[in-house]
Amino acid sequence: MRQFVLIGHEVPTEPDFSLDDLAGGAGRLDALCRSITASFVTSHGIRTDVRTHLVVQDELTITFDGSDLRRLNPDERSTAALVRNALEHRDEAIGALPAEPSPGVELYRRGFEATLEALANDGTVVQLHEDGDTAADAGGLENPVFVLSDHRDFTDEEEAVLENVVDRRLRLGPELLHADQAITVAHHYLDTDGYERF
Repeated sequence: MRQFVLIGHEVPTEPDFSLDDLAGGAGRLDALCRSITASFVTSHGIRTDVRTHLVVQDELTITFDGSDLRRLNPDERSTAALVRNALEHRDEAIGALPAEPSPGVELYRRGFEATLEALANDGTVVQLHEDGDTAADAGGLENPVFVLSDHRDFTDEEEAVLENVVDRRLRLGPELLHADQAITVAHHYLDTDGYERF
């Protein structure tokens, strides 16, 4: 299983945003939708061994599970529609029980720290960061849980949470990458056993 945790610092917690203004009125949801899509979509299919968690303003977490996910297309608008639909069902999430607005999508009432704590025992928690160790020298990563921020840096509070949970800090190459690009490179790294197999 591969998992990705994406922090959406400015994504609205209410579903009243326009699908025609994802870059502005929806808090750069366009970039996060590209990341969600990159985590799942292959040329002619979808990765069923992936879960991606979008943390919305440290209040809600929307989880996408590739084994059950439906209606995910390789465009920002349809992915944003899945996010907006999940937010429309937020009142159905009670305590630890999630809302289940559509196949493969769950919405939890928990923020960044609670989400990471819930995932910490699933595998190796990896913060993708420009100051991390080189991925090429990382060796095997068992059931990695990659943590990425959106267009903003991790806050001091998020860094403190990561300090207690992260197993590895890695960088994927010499250039800074957008989150969706980093996800694609991380998949390639894992698909090739650390660039050893093609």
